[in-house]
Amino acid sequence: MQESQLKGEVPLSLSLSHSLSLSLSACITDYYPCFSQVMRPRMVANKLLRKPVNSTSFVSGYSFSGELHDQIKLNFDGLSISKIGLDDQQKETHKFKLFAGTWNVAGISPPEDLSLEDWLDIKSSSYDIYVLGFQEIVPLSAKNIFGPETNRISMKWNSLTRTTLNKYSMTKSKDDKPKVHPMKGGEENCSRERFGCIISKQMVGIFVSVWVRDELQPFIHHQSVSCVGCGIMGCFGNKGSVSVRFSLHETSFCIICCHLASGGKEGDEMHRNSNTAEIFSRTRFPAGASLNLPQKIYDHERIILLGDLNYRINLPDEETRMLVMQKEWEILLEKDQLKGEMEGGAFGGWQEGAISFSPTYKYYPNSDEYYGSVLGRKGEKKRSPAWCDRIIWYGSGMKQTMYSRCESKLSDHRPVHSGFNVEVEAVINSTSEISERLSMPERINRISSKLKELLLANDKEDNASFYEHLS
Repeated sequence: MQESQLKGEVPLSLSLSHSLSLSLSACITDYYPCFSQVMRPRMVANKLLRKPVNSTSFVSGYSFSGELHDQIKLNFDGLSISKIGLDDQQKETHKFKLFAGTWNVAGISPPEDLSLEDWLDIKSSSYDIYVLGFQEIVPLSAKNIFGPETNRISMKWNSLTRTTLNKYSMTKSKDDKPKVHPMKGGEENCSRERFGCIISKQMVGIFVSVWVRDELQPFIHHQSVSCVGCGIMGCFGNKGSVSVRFSLHETSFCIICCHLASGGKEGDEMHRNSNTAEIFSRTRFPAGASLNLPQKIYDHERIILLGDLNYRINLPDEETRMLVMQKEWEILLEKDQLKGEMEGGAFGGWQEGAISFSPTYKYYPNSDEYYGSVLGRKGEKKRSPAWCDRIIWYGSGMKQTMYSRCESKLSDHRPVHSGFNVEVEAVINSTSEISERLSMPERINRISSKLKELLLANDKEDNASFYEHLS
């Protein structure tokens, strides 16, 4: 501790930080006077200075921290031990089924009787990993954008997701194909959940969660999050991204859930491109303690980006509507802004499956009619139909098996979902433990026991006292 702090003086850096927080807060409240009741000076300063969100500030259904694996590192005489025997082991490739879904729910809280079975593709297929991205889970009001964040609505979506995923069990038929059927009475209560949430994170209206089969949970590690606000003043979370990082066995995954700038006027796509550039440049994950983990989006091995990307169709409104009615998807997609950006633009090198479904935006509430298609309604802004809601991926090791939309009328967007077969590198023989459910304390005990054996083999006396000190 510095001498000035011992005397009770405030360090200059803290004083400047506090002054800056107050100044920035004052500027915002002058510009938006109605926000003075909901804003926190330090929160505002952090957003304006674009300080990253704590990488471990997320919710998990399991009882371990996202970076706990990074913290299990022991040092002895300068020797860093972060892995035990993994470097010398051979690896093999396994294939897992991954589901990805995105849905802009227009600030509507999920009703208790809302069914997610169609969107989650529960009855027709069974997956190992579910990646879900939401936009506008809360209304994009001043209170929600500038005020303290609450997780009441996101927890409702998580609860609904958990109930849906664990409602069915899976068996195999004689031809070795998986079959899904409802749980029998009382079966849900007597057995543990088949799926659990390994990570979920909310930023204003953007919300992402990842769910895995229970038997895969011991092989999930290095969870982390990174939030990038691109909304009001270029930093608030009404627009932007929530990205999550995790590893399955020895393969890293990065999931980016986005809500990009809206607008159907000419040139509005440049704002979306700018948001994308900010997300790619500002998203950062911790490298970990001597583990050299991937930090940037493109450092990861399996990358999926989904969300309300808001890209539109570069055609006049009347022509767009006529072609949509005729289901001329190829003609429309030739003028699709995102397709153009994937050809050397903001999303150069990214891949998307074939689109054979109707545009997902914008519908009248609880209707199959596109906004603006009903004559005689005054004051309606033009909202040409568009494929705003998309799922794309980058790199190798993934093969798309399904890409479609669902027909829920909850919001003015239709939900979209996709299935993938993903390749994962695993240490040979590690899968022999896949059916054994190990809690984090059990795994830590195993690591500690192995370390104790290694240390005692070198120097029984010194290392034994060292281990006792750790205990």
